[in-house]
Amino acid sequence: MKAVLVFSGGIDSVCTATRLSNYDIYGITFSYGQRAGPEIGAARRFAGVLDMIEHRVVDVGFMEELYGSSNVLTDPRAPMPGAFDYSIVVPVRNAVFLSVAAAWAYSIGAEMVAYGAHTGDTPYPDCRPAFAEALEGALNLGEEDGIARGVRRRVRVWSPYMDGISKGELLRGGLEALGDAIYGAWSCYIDGEEHCGECESCRNRMAAFAEAGIPDKTTYAPSSGSPGSSS
Repeated sequence: MKAVLVFSGGIDSVCTATRLSNYDIYGITFSYGQRAGPEIGAARRFAGVLDMIEHRVVDVGFMEELYGSSNVLTDPRAPMPGAFDYSIVVPVRNAVFLSVAAAWAYSIGAEMVAYGAHTGDTPYPDCRPAFAEALEGALNLGEEDGIARGVRRRVRVWSPYMDGISKGELLRGGLEALGDAIYGAWSCYIDGEEHCGECESCRNRMAAFAEAGIPDKTTYAPSSGSPGSSS
């Protein structure tokens, strides 16, 4: 069985990959003008760690211009919130990513398109199960004739969220499968040598380790005052 996984190189996508052990994984990472440059390198590293059948980094950098100042993840001039704010939401980002991933899935006969949304992603509309289910229906409707003719396989759009899995639960499974390598996954929204420890994503990462009851060995910037900082 084959699965195409939208793979950012962050904690969620890396841990989601460990839950797809029954599948041959084809990872797809998007360069869309995000401020978090290190996640691309992390995705490349973990593609090897996870023995993916194939991993592609797809350049959709033109999206940065289209997004303009609509969100803080692609606008380097915007201040980065330390807690959820709707400015963090990149317009229908998962719809874009999952549609491209599905095109690859249909092309290689994969049964699943997966991404790392979990129950803590409730504030993000394109992470919710209702969105994934609706998109699955739309994608298969777009290939219904090929599916009927037997030249395409129907795809399932899946995320841990759809099975009620939290970020902490994901993390426990990822740590069990990969050990301390998991600390190399990149979560921070900001470019840099270390996790900033201040953005919403870094704070969610810290909270997930606490929820999971696992020591957080992530290196955070000294000024953050976080558990893994060197201050």
